[in-house]
Amino acid sequence: MNRLAGVTSPYLLQHADNPVDWWPWGPEAFEEARRRDVPVLLSVGYSACHWCHVMAHESFEDEATAALVNENFVAVKVDREERPDVDAVYMEAVQAATGQGGWPMTVFLTPDAAPFYFGTYFPPEPRHGMPSFGEVLAGVRDAWAGRRGEVDEVADRIVKELAGRSLAYGGDGVPGEEDLAQALLGLTREYDATRGGFGGAPKFPPSMVLEFLLRHHARTGSEGALQMASDTCEAMARGGIYDQLGGGFARYAVDRTWTVPHFEKMLYDNALLCRVYAHLWKATGSDLARRIALETADFLVRELRTPEGGFASALDADSDDGTGKHVEGAYYVWTPEQLAAVLGPEDAAVAAAHYGVTEDGTFEEGSSVLQLPQDAGVADAGRIASIADRLRAARDERPRPGRDDKVVAAWNGLAIAALAETGALFDRPDLVERATEAADLLVRVHMDEGARLTRTSKDGRPGTNAGVLEDYADVAEGFLALAAVTGEGAWLEFAGFLLDLVLDRFTAEGGALYDTAHDAETLIRRPQDPTDNATPSGWTAAAGALLSYAAHTGSEAHRAAAEGALGVVKALGPRAPRFIGWGLAVAEALLDGPREVAVVGDPGDGAFRELRRTALLATAPGAVLAAGAPGGGEFPLLEGRPLVDGRPAAYVCRRFTCDAPVTGPDELRRKL
Repeated sequence: MNRLAGVTSPYLLQHADNPVDWWPWGPEAFEEARRRDVPVLLSVGYSACHWCHVMAHESFEDEATAALVNENFVAVKVDREERPDVDAVYMEAVQAATGQGGWPMTVFLTPDAAPFYFGTYFPPEPRHGMPSFGEVLAGVRDAWAGRRGEVDEVADRIVKELAGRSLAYGGDGVPGEEDLAQALLGLTREYDATRGGFGGAPKFPPSMVLEFLLRHHARTGSEGALQMASDTCEAMARGGIYDQLGGGFARYAVDRTWTVPHFEKMLYDNALLCRVYAHLWKATGSDLARRIALETADFLVRELRTPEGGFASALDADSDDGTGKHVEGAYYVWTPEQLAAVLGPEDAAVAAAHYGVTEDGTFEEGSSVLQLPQDAGVADAGRIASIADRLRAARDERPRPGRDDKVVAAWNGLAIAALAETGALFDRPDLVERATEAADLLVRVHMDEGARLTRTSKDGRPGTNAGVLEDYADVAEGFLALAAVTGEGAWLEFAGFLLDLVLDRFTAEGGALYDTAHDAETLIRRPQDPTDNATPSGWTAAAGALLSYAAHTGSEAHRAAAEGALGVVKALGPRAPRFIGWGLAVAEALLDGPREVAVVGDPGDGAFRELRRTALLATAPGAVLAAGAPGGGEFPLLEGRPLVDGRPAAYVCRRFTCDAPVTGPDELRRKL
């Protein structure tokens, strides 16, 4: 019996027809393991995960392997995107035991959910020093039957070690000038001056670090910080990690040069990078940054928007190569012969030079990932546009990668912020409208009457998993951005509801935060991780949203909570800046104030609109904007801020203490 048929997770539904007798995560599965006195096989992955698909095809669809699993284990399948808390707890155990992690994650548990054996992907036969999955299953079965005392001892020791890892960070004071200078120095040491980015292969888009660098430049004038951000953004935009035909970024590059991506496209990466490039444009006026921000925003809307108005989680790395075989990157790569078949020989030669397509290829079997190399062949813009249009049309005829249609609250919050800001900066009201529709969906489907969030939904139906800290923080971040752009105070109010719950349900002593609520399901350890990974950690995202809300409202409770949470940045920033980039960006906002801008006047007045536009273009780190008629209304920042001689005016404040108002955009620009 397979119990996955009724779930909302696309990843779990991919396994609904496996011969493995899967259970979803829940007490029933562990009760069954206790009743049968067998271990639990926990398999964690996500729908866009290439190696998850590989292991599924090799092992979970294999009748003999499934029989071995079903006879000796209770098999539990978890979508890490629906249950980041479960994933975090057991990934911590995997990394502690093996020194590495990844997905699929394979963990064997006692019926009390205590882990005792770990791994990630296991092949169907022994390979490269790895045992086969069948050997692992047989070994664990035999250990459970014949060496039960050893198994229980190992499981008990691991649980105790994990329980002793609670973080004491926080309460040590907020990071200061010296801490952020040391963080910048650390990033400089790890910076790849030749290719952009940080570290070696694989190379991930350092979205949150880039935000820190841009804010640091804005606050201090550091040309080095701006250069690292600008060069990295250009290298990514010209590389194969960026889809040169359709826009949008792949998850990471497998090499140091950004040439060959791991082709899955995630909502969170593209939301974060859309915002980065928009902010880079504000700092530099770069045409490239403007183009990438808009193309990425259009990718989000075109490829990931759901019929309900939210944004889907991901596009797969794999797709049908035209022969019925699923191959990584098949939708995206080109050979010279394929170019010629679409374009004819002359335009194919131009396209090959422009996009870096070679006879030998840059990917597998002579195919190339499209890039935009610095020394691309010279061709007129009209011809290149025609070539790109024809290649896109031909690519649209290929089998498309699968899409994970579940809506994750946190990632939609990031997308709302990105689309709202990008739409406002580049005069694209359609993007602001898409952001508003996604926010409406979150309120309508994901929030209950007490403002508690559900983590996911699909087809307009909420899932069963409670929101975690990053959901509350990132959705609040999106609502705050939408409030500033639209002038609709309801979004500020919704953000306040969510952040009050953060204060009530996720806080620990000394400014620390937990990833799950006080009343969440009890796991072997309550997850608590302040380090940024592919997205801002819930901890640092909450710090940022709390600080912005305090700037909007003057709430000392929210500001104090933000400052307390930033104690971890003081502890980690100078030592591990790559892994707490968003925390460093929030610290930049705190050091700058952040500045609070109130623009008062008639929204239909041209002078008002010009002041508001100037405020939107400000690079001051973390600056917040309230714009509307005098008198306050839904925005506390507007209260007591009158017109000046009957004209629209702008007030620049810190902690609700304001400079003299200005009435001209040049004066406001100087203040920001």
